[in-house]
Amino acid sequence: LGALPGMLLPLAFATTLTSFIFSLLLYAKALVAPASALAPGGNSGNSMYDFFLGRELNPRLGSFDFKYFCELRPGLIGWVFINLALLMQEAELRGSPSLAMWLVNGFQLLYVGDALWYEESVLTTMDIIHDGFGFMLVFGDLAWVPFTYSLQAQFLLYHPQPLGLPMALLICLLKVIGYYIFRGANSQKNTFRKNPSDPSVAGLETIPTATGRQLLVSGWWGMVRHPNYLGDLIMALAWSLPCGLSHLLPYFYVLYFTALLVHREARDEQQCLQKYGRAWQEYCKRVPYRIIPYVY
Repeated sequence: LGALPGMLLPLAFATTLTSFIFSLLLYAKALVAPASALAPGGNSGNSMYDFFLGRELNPRLGSFDFKYFCELRPGLIGWVFINLALLMQEAELRGSPSLAMWLVNGFQLLYVGDALWYEESVLTTMDIIHDGFGFMLVFGDLAWVPFTYSLQAQFLLYHPQPLGLPMALLICLLKVIGYYIFRGANSQKNTFRKNPSDPSVAGLETIPTATGRQLLVSGWWGMVRHPNYLGDLIMALAWSLPCGLSHLLPYFYVLYFTALLVHREARDEQQCLQKYGRAWQEYCKRVPYRIIPYVY
């Protein structure tokens, strides 16, 4: 781990090159895959577009699902190792890690641990259900996540920030609020999908759809249409604030993630409208705000 901080740039280059080669192999594999295995949006006939988006929905080698494995395991675990290496490097340089570095490591470790503990919930995400496994997801999972999501820790190693205890406690409170919304919304959704009769969700108001499924219109999902995104953004802000306000770089993740979630939310809206029709229109009337109450 001590050598890792000095190797981030060559490792990022090697991972990007590996992602490109892996995506080429996946594209070649998809050329001989049956039509039933192809992704809805990755077969436009434009080879560059299909290479980027992914032709095959869930490419497998035997029972090993490449997309399901890569979605969380390598990138998120790599992110934690990079953060830990940067914390250890700061301890060697300055005698001990700063409070800001401890907060960034702790917040992001909690986020990764939550994702891995509730790993099965990824099976209902747009990435798994709809998107093919091409360069977009391969590069995102293997290279983008570990090397850009660790920017806060990278910044703190070279630009130490003073952080007093009162401000640290306020940032921790913000993180707790974000995590409470994020985990509460996701758990409520997953529990309802598994067993609508579960006592924790049985009393929630729903809207019936033509597909036979029910849309939650109370609880977390009656507050905004994507409360999990709201919690995600609050947590992202919380783990950027320990880096202070002197530079924009630590807030790159917040800006990027906001754009990503707004774009993903728009795609999700279109798919839900096609899938649920009038029921979705009724849901949007009942829950007018998409991510942030009274704002968006």
